Amino acid sequence: MPWKTSVKQQIFKHPLRFLWRILQRFQANQGLLLSGAVAYYTLLSIIPLFILLLIGLSHIVNEERVLTILTGYLELLVPGESGPLLEQIKIFLEHRQALSWFLMGVLLFFSSLAFSILESAISVIFVHRVMVRRRPFFISALLPYLFIVLLAGGLLVVTLIIGLLQAAENFPIILFGWEISLGGIAGSVLYWLGLLSEVLMVTAIYRLMPVGNLPLRHALIGGVTAVLLWEPTRHLLIWYFAHLSLVNVIYGSLGTTIIALLTLEIGSIILLLGAQVIAEYERIEEEMEDGPAGDYPSEPPV
Repeated sequence: MPWKTSVKQQIFKHPLRFLWRILQRFQANQGLLLSGAVAYYTLLSIIPLFILLLIGLSHIVNEERVLTILTGYLELLVPGESGPLLEQIKIFLEHRQALSWFLMGVLLFFSSLAFSILESAISVIFVHRVMVRRRPFFISALLPYLFIVLLAGGLLVVTLIIGLLQAAENFPIILFGWEISLGGIAGSVLYWLGLLSEVLMVTAIYRLMPVGNLPLRHALIGGVTAVLLWEPTRHLLIWYFAHLSLVNVIYGSLGTTIIALLTLEIGSIILLLGAQVIAEYERIEEEMEDGPAGDYPSEPPV
């Protein structure tokens, strides 16, 4: 029997064909429409989510320190528009004495909307898994809140690390008679921790949200790919909205909201494209197992 070529070898041999398959399938899945829904619900969720995180973590660490960390993460998520969003969070926190359990429940509900709609979008992309196996309803209901807990835990760890580094900046290290200052290192560490957190969160989304047991290596490749695409994109968006965009001229006071929504939609497209890469890899793997030896399907089946 002829030797079967691996999927990786075939993809590296025909990268453009693989890219074309991804774009075809993404269009067939109405990826832009799904991305718009994810972006809209993320915009609705982002302020309640960060309010909950800030209220929860302020009982453990200094509130100002948590605000500084949140500002860095908002800048990674909505580049150039973190200021107005943070102002809204601060205004709410000034009146948190009136926060009731009912309002806490409302905040928790709205903060989970983005994760819920994202799970639905990912299930469309991984429909080949959904057709084979289905996830129990209670697990789907709990997934958004699991991700909120993961976010809170990760943010707490990052806050503690940055706090330790800021404290260490005031105490130079003596190594082999040389004095080493750590001044300014906290800002750089915050940026790289932010990137690492992005990779881990996107990897967790790819690992947990599709139905079934997605291999960790596939999820990690998707997470790294999505973040590598997002980083230059967000810098380009900052430059574009600062120098070329007429959004503020056309929409006036709504400009900040429009820019945030457009930014989140582009980020959602990248996130769902990363999921589509993983899904298409799995489909090709299945098709090659069922087809002739070494056969690489050039087009996704209709």
